[in-house]
Amino acid sequence: MMLRLLILLCVSNMVLGQDANKTVASVISQMNRVKNYTVDARIKSDIPLIKILPVKAKIEFKQPDEIKMKTQGIAILPKKGFTDLAIMLKNKASYSAIFTGYEVIQKIKTESITLLPSNDAGEIVLAKIWVDTDEALILKSQITTRTNGTVVADYTYGKQKEYGLPDELTFSVDVKKFKIPKGVVIDINRSASPENPKNVSKTGKINILFSNYIINAL
Repeated sequence: MMLRLLILLCVSNMVLGQDANKTVASVISQMNRVKNYTVDARIKSDIPLIKILPVKAKIEFKQPDEIKMKTQGIAILPKKGFTDLAIMLKNKASYSAIFTGYEVIQKIKTESITLLPSNDAGEIVLAKIWVDTDEALILKSQITTRTNGTVVADYTYGKQKEYGLPDELTFSVDVKKFKIPKGVVIDINRSASPENPKNVSKTGKINILFSNYIINAL
């Protein structure tokens, strides 16, 4: 009886693993449809105690992971930005995918998949994605790193969802661990310290609106 139970548990775990890998593979297949793109972006940062104006940017991407960004001002983005997750997913040997249940995101039932890095000493400690399996789209991601804490990203799609490219991306960052790039601090104005530090939010937001995509034109 015990042996039978162990066999059933092993088969169950194998099926869950296969489902997770199948879901991840569908997301990667969607991503690989994009050979290159250019897009306009508007980046708005809302980091406690820091005042910085929204900036416009032009982003250029080329497979497999070449990305360039030109900005009309100062842009603050998480170190693990919107391309890092795609790079990790495509390197299948760098992680194990585990199905961890279902969750409703943006009124859509998604598969929750945890990505366990193969390298225990790497920068990424843990990653998680919530996938709309009907569209093969990531609706939410969470990456925990050793030096920058946890970054959560929420994705909103529009006309380019067939390519897996969002119209809007919102990052939530851990303020205590979020690092402002060197050379940027001197160019932004820190607001005065609040009378009650306990009232300061522990989470910062970075919102990116994308427009005027040009896809696979090169």
